[in-house]
Amino acid sequence: MEKQVDKSHYQFSKYVSKRRWASIWHQIQEVVSLAPENILEIGPGPGIFKQILSHLGFSVDTVDVDPELKPDFVATAGQLPFKNNSYDCVCAFQVLEHLKYDESIAAFKEMARVARKNIVISLPDSRRVWFYSLYIPKFGSLEFFIPKPQLKLPVHQFDGEHHWEINKSGYPLSRIYGDFKYKNLRLAKSYRIRENPYHRFFVYEKFDSHDDFNKET
Repeated sequence: MEKQVDKSHYQFSKYVSKRRWASIWHQIQEVVSLAPENILEIGPGPGIFKQILSHLGFSVDTVDVDPELKPDFVATAGQLPFKNNSYDCVCAFQVLEHLKYDESIAAFKEMARVARKNIVISLPDSRRVWFYSLYIPKFGSLEFFIPKPQLKLPVHQFDGEHHWEINKSGYPLSRIYGDFKYKNLRLAKSYRIRENPYHRFFVYEKFDSHDDFNKET
């Protein structure tokens, strides 16, 4: 994997919009809820995730191909320099789409190899949606998305950064579910966030190879 953008790309005023800030909140929320003893983040970008998690008392290491971003380890996502089951939680937020599709799957399998308990990733989902929120007395608020109608999936054009996106031609969500798998890993949940539906989150759990989950792989 080659460096795609300069360090200046991650300047706060240019990179961290309100929508992206909301996405970072969800990154932190998902990982904190797992209570991991140690965390590996692939592609730290501006370093906000590590700074906040470290301030909260979590141990976070980072990996990136660009030494200018000052990661803890300089390496590619497809060849992580760690032993099996080295980190409770391995994360990659808006990173894997920067690799060619086959390379992104290989990188995901590397993440699964290194993860002891969980993987948390987010990927761009290009399908446009309408967001609705209804308040029902005595029951509270109900929030949901309705996909906008489309006759066919649009073709993705490489923009210098993203090689592919979910719900572009050739990359329906069903394919992502089918390809992003590992021998003892299951998808616990997948969802789009209200504040930034372009970011879809996936949370995976690792299980003992002798569990019944083995039947699913």
